[in-house]
Amino acid sequence: MDIKDVGDPVEMGKYYAQQGADELVFLDITATNENRKTFAELVSRIARNIDIPFTVGGGISTLEDVSVLLNAGADKVSVNTAAVKNPDLINELTKNFGSQCIVLAIDTRYSGKDWFVYLNGGRIATTIKTIDWAREATKRGAGEILLTSMNNDGTKKGFALDITRQVSDAVPVPVIASGGAGTMQHFVDVFSIGKANAALAASIFHYKEIEIMNLKRYIRKHGIETRL
Repeated sequence: MDIKDVGDPVEMGKYYAQQGADELVFLDITATNENRKTFAELVSRIARNIDIPFTVGGGISTLEDVSVLLNAGADKVSVNTAAVKNPDLINELTKNFGSQCIVLAIDTRYSGKDWFVYLNGGRIATTIKTIDWAREATKRGAGEILLTSMNNDGTKKGFALDITRQVSDAVPVPVIASGGAGTMQHFVDVFSIGKANAALAASIFHYKEIEIMNLKRYIRKHGIETRL
């Protein structure tokens, strides 16, 4: 995996909050694969320096993991691989912390004739259909879906509009689209065609290819409600 260091997470978080980001998502994308836990001390440092909602994910598999991160300052936690392996985890987390705190992250890939769930940061295939898993997870209490298309991720060719729309139509909770953002029009498309409630991007912001406020003005100009 080609991972690049683009800066200090605390400083980056402060910068995005100041630039007008609505939320910050901090994903330790190798935590599950390397059998580590998300670094709670770093989460605490980020939380102390921002004033926007803050979601944390990576390697979360127990009630204790969630408790530690929420106490460190996270507003929401994202679960992925552990929830697929033990779906009852979603029930336990929502019962103890509330649906509003629990985001189900789904890494999906189009393979053959359908979109399937992938584990461990998109490295391990399953036979679980993405739509089926999204429906089950929300019935178990997940309060949001963070949907990342592994086919689109890193391409900057646009979000996966088809599966995003399918999931958005299938579940009663907000869907955050992730993977593929490259232009401002891509965001308009994922909101209008993909019916996403929110869209996540990383590298285009890290490398200042798109300024957040310019993007928000563009989205609003195209008739999509957004907070300026």
